[in-house]
Amino acid sequence: MTRRVIVEADGGSRGNPGPAGFGAVVIDADTGEVLAERLGGLGRATNNVAEYQGLVAGLRAAQELGADTVHVRMDSKLVVEQMSGRWKIKHEQLRPLAMQAAELARSFGRVTYQWVPREQNSRADKLANDAMDGQAEGHPPTVAEHTGGSASRNHRAAENGNHRPTGNGPGAAGEQQNAAVDAAQTAPPAAWSGATGTPTRLLLLRHAQTDHSAQRRYSGRGDVPLTPLGLEQAAAVARRLATMEDIVTVVSSPLRRARQTADEVSAATDAEIVLEDGFTEVDFGAWEGLTFSEAANRDPDLHRRWLGDPTVPPPGGESFAEVHRRVRRATDELIAKHGGATLVVVSHVTPIKTLLRMALDAGPSMLYRMHLDLISLSVVEFYPDGNASVRLVNDTCHLG
Repeated sequence: MTRRVIVEADGGSRGNPGPAGFGAVVIDADTGEVLAERLGGLGRATNNVAEYQGLVAGLRAAQELGADTVHVRMDSKLVVEQMSGRWKIKHEQLRPLAMQAAELARSFGRVTYQWVPREQNSRADKLANDAMDGQAEGHPPTVAEHTGGSASRNHRAAENGNHRPTGNGPGAAGEQQNAAVDAAQTAPPAAWSGATGTPTRLLLLRHAQTDHSAQRRYSGRGDVPLTPLGLEQAAAVARRLATMEDIVTVVSSPLRRARQTADEVSAATDAEIVLEDGFTEVDFGAWEGLTFSEAANRDPDLHRRWLGDPTVPPPGGESFAEVHRRVRRATDELIAKHGGATLVVVSHVTPIKTLLRMALDAGPSMLYRMHLDLISLSVVEFYPDGNASVRLVNDTCHLG
């Protein structure tokens, strides 16, 4: 009798690179019953490594259950396209993991892959986050396996730190997956930093001048346009970027000041524009349009706390910690889709500072100690092995 299963797999990295984990669920395709779950912490790794680990864990669980036909559902476009054979695997560090997944896939009669939105992959996402939460609470990076039984019981076991493998003993799934990570990190370093593989290069561009920025007013979600000088600034940086090779996409905040800047860059580089809400400026709430002094006089105690605590939001607004989470998610998705490419990211002060902070693996105090000029260019590179490099910060030489 043919046994058909669905594998839902996911992985994540809080920082990309950062503390990483994966999750996988095996479901009976006919009854919808959850047959097995896998979750594991990976220590410090990238989002792509974690996604592949989730796939490997899910396929192994399906193999152990004697499945004949497997339908894989993941929200990683990169993994789905690479495993379907439509995208090349450019990163040497991912090839051992892809080969391991392909070898497992050959043990089934049929395997298909489908990309699904993140919200349709919530069970595997929950497991991956459980694994990352476990590491944050001090549990060692390891693998938990649950075959049969309810999802809620398995989640409780993970949350209680019960991360020892069952069934295969401590040396089976966990050692094979860790060996894949080790193999993915043994390629010769590409630079003195020890980073390996082809990085995803982000050219971080702050938008040009608006009336609010000229008057030093808090400008968050207010959709203000560029000034005439701002349009000249955008044209100047576009001419500079036109001399750079291999720019494949311009990723822009949807706010008008960023989009107008991105339009100039797109026209000069012939690269398409993709709008990304994750790179929108922080929401200043009731302080929108106020100067520093006006906001401080309006809410003196709150404003003082906001200046020193990234978890404190403006009245009716968004905290820097919330911005960090959405920028991290947007960056993970960007790298998953365009790994190894050069992209222009047209954004705002807070998201760009957040990206620089992620690349430097720095604390939140960096947000208050860094200055970024209008139309300034910064460059960061995120490597597939978990390393990152900041190549340039706050360069405005194109205005000269």
